[in-house]
Amino acid sequence: MKLAYIAAAALTLAGCATPATSDRAALPATAALPAHSQAEFEQDRQAILAMQGEYAVTFDFREIVPIAPGYELAEPKLTPAREVVVVVEDSGDFIMLQHLLIVGDAANPFIVKHWRQDWRYEPETMLAFQGFDDWTVEEIAAAEANGAWSQTVYQVDDSPRYAAIAPWSHDADGVSTWEPPVSWRPLPRRDDTTRNDYDTIAAVNRHTVTQWGWIHEQDNSKLALDEDGQARELVREVGVNTYRRTELSNAQAARDYWSATQDYWALVRARFDALETDGTRRFHIEDDAEGTLLYGPVLEAGQRVFFGISDAEAAFEEAETYLDSQITVVQ
Repeated sequence: MKLAYIAAAALTLAGCATPATSDRAALPATAALPAHSQAEFEQDRQAILAMQGEYAVTFDFREIVPIAPGYELAEPKLTPAREVVVVVEDSGDFIMLQHLLIVGDAANPFIVKHWRQDWRYEPETMLAFQGFDDWTVEEIAAAEANGAWSQTVYQVDDSPRYAAIAPWSHDADGVSTWEPPVSWRPLPRRDDTTRNDYDTIAAVNRHTVTQWGWIHEQDNSKLALDEDGQARELVREVGVNTYRRTELSNAQAARDYWSATQDYWALVRARFDALETDGTRRFHIEDDAEGTLLYGPVLEAGQRVFFGISDAEAAFEEAETYLDSQITVVQ
């Protein structure tokens, strides 16, 4: 069955898209920014919207600085890919971008829902990863939110991946950059499936939008946590994910997939969105490295919608059993 192949391909590549503001990595006090003009706000919006489109992508991760005594650098991980990025929602101060991964034969591709990025202007709250699969909903100070955008990234199954906040900057040559302070995120799946010597990544997550596409840079520190959450740094890694705008011959297949499955994924998103909006302050999301507890079943339910085996509501009823069993509200 094609479903197993698609799920396996997604599991392999999902780690390529890989921070959350954590009280374990407290941000410095932020002075109030000057008032954002309407023109500046629109310039920010256009930089975010410029990330939609068709791309030849390269995911490039390299460990560069061993910190722990005796640590041996892992082999670099370089993965080419093809992606279509679509705008799911644009309500002015909120923009949702969905990445769709094209895998398999170019003439007969499989489409996999990949990562998603939500951008919110001057947010009041933001998710924060605390380690050990725990998340909190943190209030954002007005001075920090003033003129800034939060980016929250979600995994293939629409569970949270990381979040951060910063203002956009724009230069005279039309290059726009968004760079937040360091924050925490869970292990990327590329490491979670192959190693167990660290627990979280402290990262700076930088987006640069250019005339030819955009670049997603990551400055990562891989941390091992003790039972009290105290961190010990093992190694530093750089990630450079390059999105070069190109015309993909099979891009319509990605758009067809999204058209067929978007109602199902809207139901899945709503299940996770409730954790951020219903007064929950802390929650726990459990999965294993291979994604058999949550990631794989939720993804495969969506594929059944795409292939016409289930409708959106029936597929979500199936996926919801996994969501309910793996999500725990702590407070």
